[in-house]
Parts: sequence; structure tokens; C-alpha cells
Amino acid sequence: MHRREFLATAAAVASVPVVAVRAQEAVRIENDVVYGNAGGEQLLLNLARPAGDGPFPAVLCIHGGGFRAGTRQGYDAQIRRLAEKGYVAATVTYRLAPKHPFPAAVHDVKAAVRWLRANAGKYRIRPDRIGAMGGSAGGHLAQVLGVTAAVSEFEGDGGNAGQSSAVHCVVNYYGPSDFTQSYGKSVDAHEVLPLFLGGNLETERARHIRASPLNWVTPAAAPTLCIHGTDDKYVAYEQAVWLVNRLLSCGVEAQLVTLPGAGHGFRGEDVAKAEAAMMTFFDRRLKG
Repeated sequence: MHRREFLATAAAVASVPVVAVRAQEAVRIENDVVYGNAGGEQLLLNLARPAGDGPFPAVLCIHGGGFRAGTRQGYDAQIRRLAEKGYVAATVTYRLAPKHPFPAAVHDVKAAVRWLRANAGKYRIRPDRIGAMGGSAGGHLAQVLGVTAAVSEFEGDGGNAGQSSAVHCVVNYYGPSDFTQSYGKSVDAHEVLPLFLGGNLETERARHIRASPLNWVTPAAAPTLCIHGTDDKYVAYEQAVWLVNRLLSCGVEAQLVTLPGAGHGFRGEDVAKAEAAMMTFFDRRLKG
């Protein structure tokens, strides 16, 4: 090989890592962004967004953990995948029980949606194309966003009061829809719900009713995709069936992806099936 050919080959090989780095720059990450303030506590989110001019649709990702645990970092990989597919995506911290019972968490995720709209110009977001997704407790909170856009009592005072907290669509991974029907059909409802709702069904029935998304469904609810396994021991599969049927009865677009034999949290092929269903739904509702 002549020296000139050798140098050209070496230069080509050396350029490969540079291309890879540039490909990674297609997604921009910002961590620990303050999106609100509630009760003297700063509320933080992590944000992933595509490079380019946009504007892009956005997805708010809400972690689970029985309303008493979990962190926003659990969805860091998810927001990166969403950004790679052309979405601005945020994963948020919200206040947890028992220190902060219902409706504190609802106030916080609504503040996060308002923040996305208030910062639409900065982050190149389409304010009319914001969706929400979450799993378990996060699925519940995403669903509450989808059915309470006009309910002022749930707005809270976390910031950007002049913005709407409405979402354009919801993907609900195994989130509960009716807390009054959770006891006896969930392995930990008797422990989790009194912490979140300030008491059990006997002492705080009104809160159980108010906190249940099923009871807030109207024809104005956001289109919803529920993804649920039939062998879920924490949130019974029927909770998704009730919700989808109620939405459909109100003329709202609703779908239920049933994963036979899947439990609370998916494994193996079920993970890919759920992700594919979610992306198809978001692409149609937020990009279509």
C-alpha cells in the first residue's frame, strides 16, 4: 500500500468515532431543571430533546412507586428513546406520600404540563401536542391529567398559572382507575392507599372517589391507550377494562392492549410489545 493510500485509510478509520459522537448529539439532555415550587419545595425534571428546529411534540413521563417511592431517573432511558424518535420528553419528580398525600402529586404533574407550555419556545415544543405516560402510580397520575383538564381544584400553585394543564393524549401502563374497588384485589392496596389518601375506605371514602380517574371521565377526556397484564397482582386487570369502557361510552377514543399472563411490570417480549404500542399511539395522536 502506498503511503498516500495508507494515510487516507487511517483517516477514514479515525473518523468513525467522530461520526458516532455526532449521532449521540442528536439528543440533548438537561438534568435537574426546576419546573415549579410547591410548599417551599423545588420540583425538578430531566429533559431530553431532539436536535433541530422543531417544533416537536412533547411527552411527560411520570414514574411509579405506589405514590410513596420511585424517582424520575427511572425514566431517563425512556425520555432518551422518545427524543430519538422526535419528541421532547421530560421525566418529573413529584411529592410523595405520606408526607404529601393526595392531591399533592396531581398538583405537581399538572404544574409540569404548564411548565412545558410556558417553555415551549425555549425547548421548541408544540404546545398543542403534549402527551403523558406513566406506569402504576404514574399511570394513574397520567390518567388524571387526561380526565381533569377543566377541574380547577386540581391545579395547585406550582407555577405558570396562566398555562393549561391539559394533555392531548395518555398512555397508561397498569394504573388504577377506581380506588374504591382496589381493596381485596391488590396485594398492597391496604397499605398503599391509606398513606396516599389519608385513611382507608371506611374513613376516607370521599377521597378514594375523588382520586379515582374513572369518576372524572367526560366526553372531553383525552384519547387514552391502556396497557395492562392479565396477571397483575398489584393493580387488577379489570381496572383498565372499566376505564376503557367508560371512555368509550363517553365517545372518547380509547384502546386496551392486553398482555396475557403479564404481571405488574413487563418482561421479555411484553416490554417490546408495550413500547411498540405506545410509540404507534403517540405517533398517530401527536405527530399525525
